[in-house]
Amino acid sequence: MSCWARTSKEKYGVAIWNFKGTGEYHLPLQIGDTVHILEFGEGWYRGYTLKNTSVWGIFPISFIKVKKARVEMRDGRETIISSELPMVQEITTTLREWAHNWRQVYLEGGKALFLRLGHMMRELMERRSQLLSGTLPKDKLQELKQQVTSKMDYGNKILTLDLVVRDDEGNILDPESTSVVSLFRAHCKTTSRITQRINEESCSDQSGINQTDVFSSSPTHSLYVCVRNFVCKLGEEAELFMSLYDPAEQKIISENFLIRWAHTGLPKEIEKLNNLKVVFTDLGRKELSREKLLLVCQIVRVGRMDLKEANVRKATLGLRRPLGVSVMDVTEIVKGKVESDEDKQHFIPFVQVAAENDFLHSLIKKVIEAKDINHKGQGLWVSIKMLNWDLKQLQKEQPHLLDRGTVVARKMGFPEIIMPGDVRNDIYVTLVQGEFDKCNKTTQKNVEVTMVVCSEEGEVISNAISLGTGDRNVSEFQSTVYYQLKHQHWMETVKVSIPIEDVQKTHLRFTFKHRPSSDSKDKGEKNFAMAFVRLMRPDGTTLRDGEHDLVLYKGDSRKLEDINMYRNLLSTRSNGEQQSRHSLVSTMKGTLGGASGLSCSRDSFQIATLICSTKLTQNVDLLGLLKWRSNPSLLEQNLRKLMKVEGGEVVKFLQDTLDALFTIMMENAETDAYDCLIFDALVFVINLIADKKFQHFNAVLEAYICLHFSATLAYKKLIVVLTSYLEQSSKEEPNEKMMVTFKGLEYIFKFIVRSRSLFSKLYEGKEEAEFELSIQKFFQALNAVMGSAVEGSIILAQGYALRYVPTILQDLARIFNPALLR
Repeated sequence: MSCWARTSKEKYGVAIWNFKGTGEYHLPLQIGDTVHILEFGEGWYRGYTLKNTSVWGIFPISFIKVKKARVEMRDGRETIISSELPMVQEITTTLREWAHNWRQVYLEGGKALFLRLGHMMRELMERRSQLLSGTLPKDKLQELKQQVTSKMDYGNKILTLDLVVRDDEGNILDPESTSVVSLFRAHCKTTSRITQRINEESCSDQSGINQTDVFSSSPTHSLYVCVRNFVCKLGEEAELFMSLYDPAEQKIISENFLIRWAHTGLPKEIEKLNNLKVVFTDLGRKELSREKLLLVCQIVRVGRMDLKEANVRKATLGLRRPLGVSVMDVTEIVKGKVESDEDKQHFIPFVQVAAENDFLHSLIKKVIEAKDINHKGQGLWVSIKMLNWDLKQLQKEQPHLLDRGTVVARKMGFPEIIMPGDVRNDIYVTLVQGEFDKCNKTTQKNVEVTMVVCSEEGEVISNAISLGTGDRNVSEFQSTVYYQLKHQHWMETVKVSIPIEDVQKTHLRFTFKHRPSSDSKDKGEKNFAMAFVRLMRPDGTTLRDGEHDLVLYKGDSRKLEDINMYRNLLSTRSNGEQQSRHSLVSTMKGTLGGASGLSCSRDSFQIATLICSTKLTQNVDLLGLLKWRSNPSLLEQNLRKLMKVEGGEVVKFLQDTLDALFTIMMENAETDAYDCLIFDALVFVINLIADKKFQHFNAVLEAYICLHFSATLAYKKLIVVLTSYLEQSSKEEPNEKMMVTFKGLEYIFKFIVRSRSLFSKLYEGKEEAEFELSIQKFFQALNAVMGSAVEGSIILAQGYALRYVPTILQDLARIFNPALLR
């Protein structure tokens, strides 16, 4: 090589290809080797590997991935110190050491250890990728650090490598600066922690339930969208509401992603330029099977009533006015028929409202039906990528996409699977439509609706309303204003975000105001009407999903906002009410009696609500069970009512329902009064999930048994009831109850086996003989059923037994002597 130059920045790198080194001065490299780079020239580096600093040579530049590092001079020689986080460096070192041992394990034929170690190495690589992304908040970073150190210590233990002694935060202790006593204590604590982890792994293997497998079975998909630019002659600030839309149902199915755009043609928060990213998640089979799915962006400008208004100083400012929409068909991308790439940009033409009183929601339909769009170069530039993962998997697989700047927009509604621990309390409120008389005005009113969330005392709850993800919460929401229309059709959706415990004491209040174009006239306008609705019904259930026709009240502006004026008034017209609006007004006049200072308006106003809560139910029978402590005398009645609740409502609250059943069982351990009812309710829930409609909740049930179920005494009661049912069936004709019990037998025994395992671990194997005896009684009762000659449906019951009994043997064999099962 004729000319070599000293490297200044490129000092440290990793080999990304194997390099055999056939030439005299070549330095052989294997993938993953780290190198200290000294010189470069004509496509080659010169240096040495850090694992063997005595051998120098040259290697191709294209084979090396340069990494950030700092250089220190020690004894006149360069020393490389990586700039990566210490945890990243430790993971890298651990993976290199494990890789050598992994090969040896394979050669020695240790298949189980080989597979386990391979799985752990892949997990460490995922965690390393997350750490390198630099997007994790401090609390998540600390949690991830603890997971990583635990996994590395566990792996070192099973490979019989040196034990790394750490402090409570996972940092490696320096033996030079730590006392011998402290090192010894830390060593004992680390050893104890690793031993406990090995026991847990063993227990997990025995139960046959793998947490990763349970959660990876979730059929959830996500759509990643990055907004690159928005080209439009605005002149004023604008709000861009991006969401997913189903044209068949003519409704938005996801939360809005809100982008605030400045009049300069750039994002209002300039630091978000080129970083306007959103992931629409919770997309399941239903979304993928829709005939069409659209990406819709509704644009609302914020400013004057009329853009052509010449005198800006005299105009009313801050009005939210319709501007236009952009619509893109993403059906083929979502269904995977067209490849998607986060680097490829798509242009979505912008269609402006023809007149500024066109409804945006109606304009979407017009754009869908239009063949040609004269967009004049105006529109959105976006990148789109379909991701076949849920959020947890996405954080592992694509951390560069789901970073701190990426906004998450959930489906308006529950995902197909609600995993245990996924707590949600989202209340979506849509302003649907209204009809307002002009009263003493010469023209129709420019109606603006203001919505606030109020406490029991009528005080406005701060920052309880979300206009869209990606934006801060606000205390009040003002609707879009349409110009001089009697019939308004907004279709604007916001999300109410309040703590679950406050929903009972909360109501929504809507006030209505005329907004003139002139600022001087606008200042003199007061609220002319008010409506309200409580989020909870008197029976403790939440407001029903769907549309609500609210009663409008008119009166003095101050009284319209006084809780004492409307606290006891009717808020909605009943769905079953047949009387006319005129009749309702007459009825309400009698109710009001003039004392409150409010009167009932003939105007109309409809909203729609959708409550996605894993803690608040709309079913009074299910509520009775979940809140059973409030009235224990109705416990028997509530257990019976549970078995009549619609399945969709039960699966939404699956964990809470199962928790309630087993809590009742444990707190009534001294009596068998409720055992049969609880058993029947459990069989009802199990068979519900076995139904084709809800079979994807099998993963949720598996996860609950593995990770959340904790009733150590449940196995005793379950096996007693099950055996008694079998004994009864062998003596008389089996009924429908016995048939459904056989159908649920697999998961009944999963609960029994898990309960017994927890009991045995807690009490160090006590009552083993009693458990074996109870299992023997069960099989004796089963044999009696199979040998019964009772006429009628016994043959059907025997057929059910032959079909479902084999499903319990694998679980039972894990904790019961297999020899006794033969």
